[in-house]
Amino acid sequence: MIPLCVPEIRGNEWKYVKECLDSSFVSYVGQFVTRFENELAARVGTRHAVATVNGTAALHIALLVAGVEPDDEVLISTLTFVAPANAARYVSAWPVFIDADPTYWEMDPQKVADFLGQECESRGGKLYNRKTGRRVSAIVPVHVLGHPVDLDPILEVARKHELVVIEDATESIGATYKGRSVGHLADISCFSFNGNKLLTTGGGGMIATDNTTWAERATYLTTQAKDDPVEYIHGAVGFNYRLTNIQAAMGCAQLESLDEYIAAKRRIASTYASALSGIPGISVMQEAEWARSVFWMYTVLVDEAEFGIDSRALLRRFESDKIQTRPLWQPLHRSAPHRQSPAYRCEVADRLNRDALSLPCSVGLTEEKQARVIEVLIDAHTRRGSVPAERAAATS
Repeated sequence: MIPLCVPEIRGNEWKYVKECLDSSFVSYVGQFVTRFENELAARVGTRHAVATVNGTAALHIALLVAGVEPDDEVLISTLTFVAPANAARYVSAWPVFIDADPTYWEMDPQKVADFLGQECESRGGKLYNRKTGRRVSAIVPVHVLGHPVDLDPILEVARKHELVVIEDATESIGATYKGRSVGHLADISCFSFNGNKLLTTGGGGMIATDNTTWAERATYLTTQAKDDPVEYIHGAVGFNYRLTNIQAAMGCAQLESLDEYIAAKRRIASTYASALSGIPGISVMQEAEWARSVFWMYTVLVDEAEFGIDSRALLRRFESDKIQTRPLWQPLHRSAPHRQSPAYRCEVADRLNRDALSLPCSVGLTEEKQARVIEVLIDAHTRRGSVPAERAAATS
C-alpha cells in the first residue's frame, strides 16, 4: 500500500520523549511545552505562542480572545476542513462562507471585498450584513494545502472595516507570503499538528500572536481559567485545551527537521508537476510568484471530458492498485450542519470539490513509489479507468 500522507519520524523524537518520560512530567506541565511554544514563536516570528490540544481548540480560543461575540458573523473559506466553521459555532457566531479563487484555490480576496462592500453596511462604527442584520467581526482565511492566501488585499479591506483577521495556518507551517512567514501575517494565527500534518505531534495545535494580552488570555482559558496556582479558584469558564509535555517533546524534535521536510515536499511536488503537466485533463498545483508553498497535500484537478474519467473513478483505479488518494473536502456551504449559514458566490469551490484528487505525498515517499503513482495515473488515462482483469481478480 502506498499511503496518502503519513508522519515522518527521523530526528530526536525518541530521545526527547524518553527525556520527558524519565522526568515524570507527562501532562501539560513540563519543560517541553514551554520550549515548543518558544521555538515555534521564534520560527514564525511572533512574540508569543500558546500550545493547545489540537488545531480546532486553537481556532476556538483565537476567536474568543479576538473578541468574536455570540451572533457575530465570521468570513471563512468554504473550501477547507470543517474545523474553522465548527469553531465559529462554538462561540455562537455564524460562518459566512467565501469562495476559493480558481488558480490557487485559496479564499478569494476579491469576493471578500465584494461581500463587505456590497452586502454589508456600516452602522455606529461597526459593519453589519444587510440581509441578516448581524455584525461582521472577523475574517478567517485558511492557507489550504500548503499554499498561502493572497492576504494583503484581505488585510487592507479588514483594516478599513476594523475587522480582526485570524490566520488558519493549520496546513501550511513553513510557507511564506511575499517573504513573510505564514502565521505572522495577521492579528493572530492557528496551527495544527495532527498526524498527517507536515509537523506532527500526533495531535496538538498552537496559537501565535504578537498581542500580549491575547496570548495571556489564551493561556488562561486553555488551562481551565485557574486564578490561583494552589487553590482551585476559577474566574471564567475555561477549557482543558493544553498540549501534553509528551506531545510537545515530539514537536520540538519535529521542528528541528521542518526545513528537511519542506524540501522533500517541494521535491515531490516538482516531480509530479514535471511528470503530469502534459497529460490531457490533468491540472497540476500552481504556486504564485509571491508565495513559497510547502505543498502539504499534493492535489491535481481531473477534467473528465479531457482525461476520460472523473476524479472519483480515478480514485477507485488507484485503490485497485493499492494506492491511497483522496478528494478535497465537501465545501462547507454544502455541509449539513452549516447549511443555514450564509454563503457568498461559492461556485468555484463546488467545481474544485468535484475535480480535485490528492496524491500520495508523504515526506518519506520514495522515488520508486512516486514513479508507481505516476505510472498508474498515466495508465488510467490510456485505459480510461478500466481495471485490468488480472488485477481486478487479485483485489476482489
